[in-house]
Amino acid sequence: MSNENKMGKDGFCVCPKCGKKTKHKRGIPCQEEKCPQCGVKLLREGSEHHELWKQKNK
Repeated sequence: MSNENKMGKDGFCVCPKCGKKTKHKRGIPCQEEKCPQCGVKLLREGSEHHELWKQKNK
């Protein structure tokens, strides 16, 4: 099962460094995109990686 099926086609990609949110591009995993502000790989909002990052950075 692809990640798109798990997360849906809509949503946001979030930068773990600066917090910038960008609209998710259908068919392109957020981790393949880079933040337009600081160049860091993005995380899919609500994904397992994003949730782990939020817990770590409380």
